[in-house]
Amino acid sequence: QVQLVESGGGLVQAGGSLRLSCGASGGTFSPTSTGWFRQAPGKEREFVATISRSGLSTFYADSVKGRFTISRDNAKNTVYLQMNSLQSEDTAVYYCAAAKVGIWVVKDRYDYWGQGTQVTVSS
Repeated sequence: QVQLVESGGGLVQAGGSLRLSCGASGGTFSPTSTGWFRQAPGKEREFVATISRSGLSTFYADSVKGRFTISRDNAKNTVYLQMNSLQSEDTAVYYCAAAKVGIWVVKDRYDYWGQGTQVTVSS
């Protein structure tokens, strides 16, 4: 059974930075893409960024483009989300997700999900 575990969330002041990590374990599953999504209270879960298995393809939501960077270390089975210039609007629970096939910006295409990590940006 594939397990995804997020870490690195916390409380940060506006303008600050955080780096989230998503570690994968269990089986021989090799996702074609791994994405980050976020969900703020009372809102739908929304796409943030995704990266292909090779790391050569990345996609970002317009709201985070230029501020967030997704990367991966396949030797460690870990995907990272570097978040800079954080704003109060970035406050949410951040989830990582893995897809068996393809690379997607829609959450319904992802097959495995982590439990999430809270990011709170104070203004």
